[in-house]
Amino acid sequence: MSLDQKIVGYDLWQLALPVTTRRDHGIGSVEGACEIVVLRLTAEGGEVGFGEASPWVVFTGSVEASYAALDRYLRPVVIGQRVGDIPQIMAKARRAVAHCTEAKAALETALLDLAGRVSGVPVWALLGGKCRDTIPLSVSLANPDWEEEKDLLARITADGVGIVKVKVGFADHAFDVMRMEALARDYPDLKVRIDFNQGLEIEEAMQRVLDLAAFKPDFIEQPVRAHHFDIMAQLRAATNVPLLADESVFGPEDAKRAISEGIADGFSIKIMKSGGLRRAQEVARMAASAGLSAYGGDMFEAGLAHLAGAHMIAATPEITLGCEFYQAQYYLCEDILQDPFPSQGGVVTVPNGPGLGIKPDLAKLEHYAVRSSTS
Repeated sequence: MSLDQKIVGYDLWQLALPVTTRRDHGIGSVEGACEIVVLRLTAEGGEVGFGEASPWVVFTGSVEASYAALDRYLRPVVIGQRVGDIPQIMAKARRAVAHCTEAKAALETALLDLAGRVSGVPVWALLGGKCRDTIPLSVSLANPDWEEEKDLLARITADGVGIVKVKVGFADHAFDVMRMEALARDYPDLKVRIDFNQGLEIEEAMQRVLDLAAFKPDFIEQPVRAHHFDIMAQLRAATNVPLLADESVFGPEDAKRAISEGIADGFSIKIMKSGGLRRAQEVARMAASAGLSAYGGDMFEAGLAHLAGAHMIAATPEITLGCEFYQAQYYLCEDILQDPFPSQGGVVTVPNGPGLGIKPDLAKLEHYAVRSSTS
């Protein structure tokens, strides 16, 4: 089938996916369910491509905004366009609606999945080729109930996971110190990272960061609010533990300023905040050109978004610190993919099949749908 064929179908599902526990992060919590939007594009020949928008209301935006952007503003720039015209479609999408980076990430994912399935190649091949077959997996610890969290720790270490990220700053400092002490004592072989998710006030940030830096984590991520570039730079200068920026750096525009002002030693790369896979690659390359590191972060995602992130990282040698694509296996009560997301033995294995390699289960989309829209 040809990439010149037109896109004729455009379907949406807004989903509420039940989760196993409450999770607290510095700036907010998730409990009960995480909410996503799934997009399906259909070509004239009948092939389909899928994408996922995974917003978080306190970070990138609301699920309602993602749904509206995809349904009302992005649909007209897609229907009738050629499958292969991805750069042109994405350029129109950026002009059609401001912000809504998760919706644009879903659109580019679906376009790449569709083009890959039509042409018979994986998404990573469309992004420049594969530089790695597997990606080290990190699992985040964010349950405010530490006794429950111990059950997750036992499970993931038994599965071969060797990296954890401790979400801190949502409770008192003693709770954060206690968990770091417990990990050092009970899991000395785990690689540990720390993420404040903007949870600290300016006046407390320096001491709390220095206290946790004494545990020698791999890195400390985003202690203060995204706009406090000056405080980030001060914190970076005060500690010998690498400081990473997440919420401060959405796309290439933020990355340019962050590099110029020296706010971090590395960036969290997320397709949801970058507005797509290619823009995420651009941020990673900007970081590497400035001597900074990068890792593959995520939002509250299902396996479909994890797949998009895995293909992006597979084609981006500049992302060297692994990925956080754990929700499908360790947080959702049930994922939406037809086959399990390929995570085993502490690594994510990058699919080699056409497109993303695995499709969503349509029955699950219908089961968890809050609303839907078809063309």
